[in-house]
Amino acid sequence: MDLSFDLVTALDRMLAGAAPHAGLVEPGFTPEVRPADPVHGDFQANGVLAYAKRHRQNPRALADTLVRQLGELTPLFDIAIAGPGFINFKLKPATLLAWLKAHATRDALAAGAAAAEHGHTVVVDYSSPNTAKQMHVGHLRSAVIGEAICRLLEFSGAKVIRDNHVGDWGTQFGKLLWAYKRHLDPAALARDPLEEFERLYKTGNHAAEADPAVLKEAQQELVKLQAHDPENLALWKKINDTSLAAFQQIYDQLGIRFDAMLGESFYNDRVDQIYRELMACGLAGESQGALVVFHPEHPRFKTQPFIIRKSDGAANYATNDLATILYRAEHFHATDALYVVDKRQSDHFDQLFLTAGKWFEKTDRALPRLEHLDFGTVLGENGKPLQTRSGENIRLKDLLAEAVERSYRLVSEKNPELPDSDRRAIAQIVGVGSVQYADLSQNRSSDYVFAWDKMISLDGNTAAYLLYAVARIHSIFRKLGLPPGDAAPEAGAIPFETPAELALARKLTHFPDALDLAVQQLRPHFLCTYLYELAGEFSTFYNADKVALEDAPVRARRLILCNRTRLLLETGLQLLGLRLLTKM
Repeated sequence: MDLSFDLVTALDRMLAGAAPHAGLVEPGFTPEVRPADPVHGDFQANGVLAYAKRHRQNPRALADTLVRQLGELTPLFDIAIAGPGFINFKLKPATLLAWLKAHATRDALAAGAAAAEHGHTVVVDYSSPNTAKQMHVGHLRSAVIGEAICRLLEFSGAKVIRDNHVGDWGTQFGKLLWAYKRHLDPAALARDPLEEFERLYKTGNHAAEADPAVLKEAQQELVKLQAHDPENLALWKKINDTSLAAFQQIYDQLGIRFDAMLGESFYNDRVDQIYRELMACGLAGESQGALVVFHPEHPRFKTQPFIIRKSDGAANYATNDLATILYRAEHFHATDALYVVDKRQSDHFDQLFLTAGKWFEKTDRALPRLEHLDFGTVLGENGKPLQTRSGENIRLKDLLAEAVERSYRLVSEKNPELPDSDRRAIAQIVGVGSVQYADLSQNRSSDYVFAWDKMISLDGNTAAYLLYAVARIHSIFRKLGLPPGDAAPEAGAIPFETPAELALARKLTHFPDALDLAVQQLRPHFLCTYLYELAGEFSTFYNADKVALEDAPVRARRLILCNRTRLLLETGLQLLGLRLLTKM
């Protein structure tokens, strides 16, 4: 419980003659605490001043009266008044120990977090590459941020449905099919199918731009596909199946899975319903041959149309996305739908959500909470979008391969005595994890600079640093001949005493706050920052206080600190989507 949040209620009760903590602190209270202020204490109740001003009371005297009536909390907290009326609550060493004993497993941590999103069914729309193309660095952020958000929400009690809304339909297939039938290189197709598909699309696109006759033929190929021509449908399916298999190889590397892969083609037969209903509701009308929606109350969208059917009669992203919202509401019974998409698409989602809100209201449907979780661009060290020297997008598989190779060199330098197979396996986890963590440790709405030297380093806020911290704790238990997580060596522990012990114990109890902040704002970087600070606090403790002591009670309490640090680091890294190591 957050005492500072309940302070006004406590003051009201006190002035009414009731115990201020009645109903706030249950009899036999054990600390399900969420520390918030490491400078002033574990809690700082600073609402006294504003309350005293409203009620024309002396804030210091009011604080003093409140503190005297909080006697039942004194076994748990050191309570003191600071300044004109701030009340500081500092967890006592015995309370810290009790909290750490109560949160000894991942299940115990999850039980405390599960109430936050319980009852929510959340569809998370992320990754969403286009088939017939290679995944490139531009697809990185949606994939890793989306997966981390899914894991955070699941840990917090939500039912999460991961939906990869792939781009597997549209005008590009007419040009691709035209080129496939005329310019296919079978050897290239066997060697690297996606690369050959990309080449064919470029060939078809250039030819269509240069020759109106080719453009007409490509359009005819698309019409045949949309009419379910057997030959074109078979080629389209082959292209998509090959693409999805290639995507899956990258998803496997990143530890990403999906519950649904409902691409644009899935909604192709549902778009007519969108046209009919939006027109029947009076939301959509014709403008220059297209079917559009305007929002008169909006400063820009009153003149900027939301096109749901193009002038040539074709559906587009808007139509498809409206059909998707309806399906997620009716089929998945979603309470929330989150879209992890580039911030450059903000206008589209603003118009989409406005339109969906009015449409659902007019048709008496329950609209899920819709939110666009935007993200910035991955930049090179020149401050421009990360690309190859030739100006091409960097393929994601090549980026991950380079990360693994750089990590192999780092691991080999750190532990040259390890067998090569072990170094390769470690490098795979460190390399991929470094790419994931470098992205997740940034505020998702911001652009960030992709710098290899900072990313794959044992110094600073990096995956390698955190994975090494976990491996180091495992090595402590190996040297002591103890299995990590075993409660037996923790028996008989006495409350913490040294400054380093107390600082680490307090930092450990901050985990629920970091988790709550990451979940409520859907920004994984808050959890990254906490894990980095926790690893630093552990390093300070380990350098200051010896663990392998003869004094059994002191050794036990220090083993608790080691074990809980390991647990929280491992839990946090897994929630971010990283794989773990016990040796490095």
